[in-house]
Amino acid sequence: MNKKTIRDIDLKGKRVLVRVDFNVPVEGGQVTDDTRITAAVPTLKAILDQKPRSVALMSHFGRPKDGPDPKYSMKPIVPILEAKLGVKVAWADDCAGPVAETAVAALPDGGVILLENTRFHPEETKNDLKLAEQMAKLGDVYVNDAFGSAHRAHSSTEGVARFLPAVAGLLMEREIEYLGSALENPKRPFVAIIGGAKISDKIGVIENLLTKADKVLIGGGMANTFFKAQGIAVGKSLVEDDALETAKTVLSKASGKLILPVDGVIADAFEANAATKVIAVKNGVADGWQILDIGPETIKLFNQHLANAMTIVWNGPMGVFEMKPFAKGTFAIAETSAARAQSGAVVIIGGGDSAAAISEAGLSDKVTHVSTGGGASLEMLEGKVLPGLAALNDK
Repeated sequence: MNKKTIRDIDLKGKRVLVRVDFNVPVEGGQVTDDTRITAAVPTLKAILDQKPRSVALMSHFGRPKDGPDPKYSMKPIVPILEAKLGVKVAWADDCAGPVAETAVAALPDGGVILLENTRFHPEETKNDLKLAEQMAKLGDVYVNDAFGSAHRAHSSTEGVARFLPAVAGLLMEREIEYLGSALENPKRPFVAIIGGAKISDKIGVIENLLTKADKVLIGGGMANTFFKAQGIAVGKSLVEDDALETAKTVLSKASGKLILPVDGVIADAFEANAATKVIAVKNGVADGWQILDIGPETIKLFNQHLANAMTIVWNGPMGVFEMKPFAKGTFAIAETSAARAQSGAVVIIGGGDSAAAISEAGLSDKVTHVSTGGGASLEMLEGKVLPGLAALNDK
């Protein structure tokens, strides 16, 4: 982490423009999971402790098409933010231009304001520099604490950093330090667990981890593509036929590091009340059946590899954990990972579905770090440079 953070800069009396990641799930106008808002609180409190002139917060939310859409307004977040920060939070109907500038200028000393959705400007996702320059007028210093958006070069994540002194927030710093050290200087043995539906989404991650980890355990739907690449019948399991050659190439280069499931829970339909049974993978899957979770022998096998791991990076579930009959594999790995963390291992959960699973298992506070950025953590695990991070000032 060779980037400046809010610890390296004096914010007293300054207008601070903070890019947060408040892209949270909302149903019926109510926020249903405030994890990302909570994750930003330490940075915001640390900024307020420095007695700034003002703090303006901006984020994207959802994917509005062609401009403003009330369904994607950031406004429902204001009362949650007020409760978490213990201060009044003002509101602006725009994130750039005269409306936003007037609202920020009207704040009392030390005042906090939440700006409207950055994606209400279609130029945001094109990293339009005119929009970025308008955003920059709202601050004297730019702080990026939105790790979940750091893999995107947008006006509010990369463009604005060209116009202001730009530093990382504490959440961004924590994400980079944990994910970075896991990849560059891991305590060994280092075991990576990669799951999820598609091999194509994570092929770069698998290839990069095979050069860094001691073992890479594969679960979830992507394992089926590896099975089929080996000539094993997979019935009507999810398979990416156009990734079969890729899977063969990875298997040929894996030199014993890649560990695939040996058994699976199969079902005769993709539904919670389907008929199920456990089969050995080598015997293949009958027509009309599909693999929806790893089986008990695979859980034992994976646990053996995790038993003495000192670094564990986990990204992607082992099965369709949203349905109870197919959740056992994912929750078993969650419990083992948490137990390893309690025994002194560094355990990093790489955002997205894995974060949802570890939260559902009630183990989020038992692991070392749960990433707030699914896509960003994936790109980091793949060894890519994150534009939102690269744009910040070096120490």
